[in-house]
Amino acid sequence: MIPSVLPTYNRAPLTFVKGEGSWLIEADGRRFLDLGAGIAVNALGHAHPALVAALTEQAHTLWHVSNLYRIPQQQALADALVAATFADTVFFTNSGTESCELAVKMARKYWFDKGETERTEIVTFSGSFHGRSSAGIAAAGSEKMTKGFGPLLPGFTHLEFGDHDALRDAVTDKIAAVLVEPIQGEGGIRPVPDHCLKGLRELCDATGALLIFDEVQCGMGRTGKLFAHEWAGITPDIMMIAKGIGGGFPLGAVLATEKAASGMGAGTHGSTYGGNPLACAVGLKVMEIVADPAFLDDVNRRAALLRQRLEGLVAAHPEVFESVRGAGLMLGLKCRAPNADLVKAGIAEGVLTVPAADNVVRLLPPLTLSEDEIGEAVTRLDRAAAALETAPA
Repeated sequence: MIPSVLPTYNRAPLTFVKGEGSWLIEADGRRFLDLGAGIAVNALGHAHPALVAALTEQAHTLWHVSNLYRIPQQQALADALVAATFADTVFFTNSGTESCELAVKMARKYWFDKGETERTEIVTFSGSFHGRSSAGIAAAGSEKMTKGFGPLLPGFTHLEFGDHDALRDAVTDKIAAVLVEPIQGEGGIRPVPDHCLKGLRELCDATGALLIFDEVQCGMGRTGKLFAHEWAGITPDIMMIAKGIGGGFPLGAVLATEKAASGMGAGTHGSTYGGNPLACAVGLKVMEIVADPAFLDDVNRRAALLRQRLEGLVAAHPEVFESVRGAGLMLGLKCRAPNADLVKAGIAEGVLTVPAADNVVRLLPPLTLSEDEIGEAVTRLDRAAAALETAPA
C-alpha cells in the first residue's frame, strides 16, 4: 500500500522537532550540527530572532491579499534587491523551480517581441540543476531526471561543462540565452572560473544572447559576496534566486534588467502566493542582514577558517577524501569512499551533510556558523572519516 506521503524522497531516519542556530534537535533529544542548512536555505540558521520577529509581526497584521493589489512588503524587498544588484526589476516566486520557469519565458519573450520569433534556443550545461519542473528538467537534460517524463520541453542545447570550443560554436546570433550556475550545487560544487564567466559575458554581448545566472543555491551571501557572480566583476541580464533569500520561508525571485524584462507586461506571468506579505517581510529582514558588508566580511573570514580545517581533514584521511572544492560557505568534499557512506557516518557522529553528484559531500552551513562550531564540525567529520577507514570491507 502506498504511504500517505508520496514516496519520492529517500529520507534519512531522522525527525527533527526544533532548531537553534546551527543545530537541529531530534525527537529523541539528540543534537545535530547542521552543515546542510536545509540545502542552503537557512542562511541565518534556525529560528534566528530577527526573522522570528519579522514573521511574527507580519503574521499579526496581514498574511495574503494576492497580486491583485499592491503589497508594501513586496515593494520594499524589490527596492532593496534592485538597490543592491544589477537589476532594474524583480518578480517574486515561491521557489527556485518557479524562478526557472519565468527566466525561460522572459528570455524567449524578449526575442519574440523583437520580431525574432525563431530565436528560442537556450544553451545549458551538463551537471546543472534548475529545478524539477518541465522547463527545469529539460534545461538540465540529465537522463536521471528526464527518464519517463517525456516528451521534454524543446529548445535547449546541452553542452559539456567546461567545453569552451563547443560553447563558442553553440552561442551564435541565433541563440536566445545561456543559462548557467556560477557554482553548480547538485552537480558536485563545481565553480565556473571567474575568467570563464567573463568570457561568457563577452560572448553573449557579441551575439546578443541573454545571460541568465541561476544563483538559487550559490546566492545570498553563500560565497562571501551577496551573489557569486560579483567575484567575476560581471553581471547577468536575468538571475534566478531562492533558498537563502527567505531564510527558511518559501521565497524566490527573478531579477532582470529593464531590457531583458521588456517583454513581460501585464498578463504575461503571475503567481497566487508569490511575493506575499509574510514571505517578503522575512526576505526583507534577510536582505538587511546578509547584504551588510560587515556581515559578508565575517562570512569570508569564517569560510577561510573552515576551508583551512577541511584541507587538513582531507590530508589526514587520504583514503576517504580526495580534495576540497567550492567557495565561501558553499564547499564540497570530493570523496574516494562512497559519499553516501560519509553522509551516513556523519549522522552517526551528529553532523549533517548533503550528498551531490561526482561523489561529493556538500557543506552548506548557516552563514552564521561560529568559529567554535567550525571546530566541532571538523572534529565530527574526522570521527566519521575514521569510522569509514576502520569499517569492514
